[in-house]
Amino acid sequence: MSISRKKLRDLSMKLVYQFSFYPEEELDAQFDRFLLNSDTEDEEEDGKGELSAEDCLFIKNRVQDLFSRLDELDDEISRASEGWRISRMSRVDLALLRLALYEMKYDPEVPVKVAVNEAVELAKRYGGENSQKFVNGVLSAFANGTEE
Repeated sequence: MSISRKKLRDLSMKLVYQFSFYPEEELDAQFDRFLLNSDTEDEEEDGKGELSAEDCLFIKNRVQDLFSRLDELDDEISRASEGWRISRMSRVDLALLRLALYEMKYDPEVPVKVAVNEAVELAKRYGGENSQKFVNGVLSAFANGTEE
């Protein structure tokens, strides 16, 4: 891969967020548009990374697999976020939760602690004032196997 795993996660989260605005039949076209317009510059890394064909395939496969499991992921999020309906959550927070929970359950290369920490960092960067606390609370409840 030509860019970092962290940047791939960032781009995947943005794509999950973007997809929340479109019907399923438009996802392929939106994916192509997203990759065309993606800025791979990372403020934490020097220079600008180029999205390789491998990077694009990784992101596309990951997001498609996530969306194939969306109902299951949303059910888990609902249980772990007692008192919060999915429809009332910020779309940014929901995208972060979906991606992190997907990583925790289905990506054996990502330790649970890393998935939680990375989601909290992205919440600080893209979310609202209380996003990091909310995302951390929901993911911690899931990680601990308890419902808050």
